[in-house]
Amino acid sequence: MQNPPWLWPGILGLLAITCLLSIVTGPLQITPLASFNAVLNWATHLDLATVAPHEQLVINNVRLPRTILAMTVGAILAQCGAVMQGLFRNPLADPGIIGVSSGAALGAAICIVLLPGSGEYTVAFSAFIAGLITTLIVYRLASSPSGTSVVLLLLSGVAIAALAGAGIGLLTYLADDMALRDLTLWQMGSIAGAQWQYVSLSLLALLLISWQFSRSSTALNALLLGEAEARHLGIEVDKLKLRLIVLCAIGVGISVAATGIIGFIGLVIPHLVRMVIGPDHKRLLPISAVLGAITLALADIGARSLVAPAELPVGLVTAMLGAPFFIFMLLKQKNRLI
Repeated sequence: MQNPPWLWPGILGLLAITCLLSIVTGPLQITPLASFNAVLNWATHLDLATVAPHEQLVINNVRLPRTILAMTVGAILAQCGAVMQGLFRNPLADPGIIGVSSGAALGAAICIVLLPGSGEYTVAFSAFIAGLITTLIVYRLASSPSGTSVVLLLLSGVAIAALAGAGIGLLTYLADDMALRDLTLWQMGSIAGAQWQYVSLSLLALLLISWQFSRSSTALNALLLGEAEARHLGIEVDKLKLRLIVLCAIGVGISVAATGIIGFIGLVIPHLVRMVIGPDHKRLLPISAVLGAITLALADIGARSLVAPAELPVGLVTAMLGAPFFIFMLLKQKNRLI
């Protein structure tokens, strides 16, 4: 299946428009021209354009890191979702649904509550380790010599998510008032507290996993035929699975540490892209990344606008949009699951 000729110009144009909308949206009214000039000043470290100091401060420290973080995390989650769906050969696989996000959240929550003052890198590392352990447990529970069971995959994810939820609940009970509020909002998924440290971490993770996923796209295409067929084609299936699982854990762990739990991006975006361009991972992965970035940035714009001047956690917005889509997919897959 060929890419429609309008696809890349269309999604890159939409990405630019979304970026501009995200930067100009907020309680403080800043014109698009002033926003553009502020970004230009920030990018060049020169005062090339005249911008009010308070507007430059808001763009530099609030809106720009928030926009970049939303797009980076959206791209990471969409690619990890696409890889998991290819790895498990099922469109219902998703970092949130199979419990990986919950495990990473538990790791990050341990740092937030029990190790107050932990730096961003410590929280991210803890989330990565917990997400990796969770992913390996779910994978082992769902795997057998004949392949990966979809039913066991979903049930294992539910069980692990419930166990992680119990751990987070216990930490919530033990947290003091300030940590309790931060932890509660963080569990809902929020980009309001975007910091440049997390932006740097997320960008580094995005570059790493995008590079590695791109190198594995041919092997993922072979894996769609079945594990036995992939082995006949010379693919080292076990090594491939382990490497991709670790990469997904890195991406999801850093995303959860930076923004909390944001669900359904990794489920909905790859599935929609696959419907348009087909299952070829060489095209599926980059297009999913761009659309994931656009989707999460638009959801964040909605979170800031729906109840302005207050703000919704962006995880609630993605859940409201993604849950009906997941139900629709379950109905389509019902005959296969029974």
